[in-house]
Amino acid sequence: MRNSRSLLALILVLSGCRRDRDVPEERALTVFAAASLVEAFGELEAAFERQDSSLDVRLNIAGSQQLASQLVRGAVADVFAAADREAMQFAADRGLVLAPEVFAHNRLVVIAARRPDVDDMLVDLLNLATPGLKLVLAAPEVPAGRYARQALRNLSRAPGYGPDFADRVLGNVVSDEVDVRSVLTKVRLGEAHAGIVYASDVSGPDSLRRREGIRVMRIPAAYDVRAEYVIARLRSVRDSATADAFLRLVLSADGQAILERFGFERSGAP
Repeated sequence: MRNSRSLLALILVLSGCRRDRDVPEERALTVFAAASLVEAFGELEAAFERQDSSLDVRLNIAGSQQLASQLVRGAVADVFAAADREAMQFAADRGLVLAPEVFAHNRLVVIAARRPDVDDMLVDLLNLATPGLKLVLAAPEVPAGRYARQALRNLSRAPGYGPDFADRVLGNVVSDEVDVRSVLTKVRLGEAHAGIVYASDVSGPDSLRRREGIRVMRIPAAYDVRAEYVIARLRSVRDSATADAFLRLVLSADGQAILERFGFERSGAP
């Protein structure tokens, strides 16, 4: 009986070793990504997991400033993709990230609720300063909010707008949102007449769905802002090789094509 028990124990040990060797233990890569990247990084996640079936990419999507604050407070992540240099610098100044690199660009657009009263009120960008127009922007500390306010200041230098244009438009702001997706949602639901979002928020493979219930107005290129998206590996990663491999995918021709398909500009584009 004793020999039988010893044999059974040996079989269990050997089978356990064989199982660990034959079926790799699942590995996780945690990526903190700006809210505007949700669809594009969802596809990058799937592409990366196809390369390694034992890998689980976990996306944490929020405003860049929220993600940076989470990292400073001790949140565990391997990669951080921010929608501007300021959020990344906030983490870099605290020694949390290594070698940030621009991986994409974006532009801004004005969106308006598709309703007859709004169509009459908001004929062109000058009408953003019309008293009574309800405008929503991302908050000033949010990348999309900073970019939007810079674009309005740029338009204040455009012929016909007037040097106080930005101030008059900001007087119509009824809500500062935590991220750019909240701006899009409030305009689509009719809680505001207009907002400023990224071009990528209203483009991509499902652009018809994204533009449902809204009208898109372009900002002249001379006054628009070219948003910079920055990515970096965290200094204290669990698997530096895997994190570096994800960065290479994002910066590769295939990764850049995915980003471009979702409305972003390639990192090397002028």
